[in-house]
Amino acid sequence: MPRLLGVDIPGNKQLPYAFTYIFGIGRSVARQICEGLSLDAARKAHTLTDEELARIAAYVEKNYVVEGNLRRQRTQNVNRLRDIKCFRGLRHRAGLPVRGQRTRTNARTRKGPRKTIAGKKKVAK
Repeated sequence: MPRLLGVDIPGNKQLPYAFTYIFGIGRSVARQICEGLSLDAARKAHTLTDEELARIAAYVEKNYVVEGNLRRQRTQNVNRLRDIKCFRGLRHRAGLPVRGQRTRTNARTRKGPRKTIAGKKKVAK
């Protein structure tokens, strides 16, 4: 199992699919990496030599923001919104949907599981 940028990538997968295990690299960027370094996309990851792994790591570090730096950047962006107390920052702070979705229903991913209120009765029609 080769190690690339601090991540173990699966050796039994083709290169573009193995690269997607790195946070910040999707399938299209993985294909661009293969083309940029003229690597055969059909090769399996376990066939990479140490020299090729070093070339890939240098290329990715130079051209893309990945792994820890990307996570840190995303966290700093959210914290900036919270600090300036804009609408999006307040939504992040409250744990509610940020991009204008409705919250009367269908916001369970952000709001978490339902909290039942004891003693509340539904109005009968």
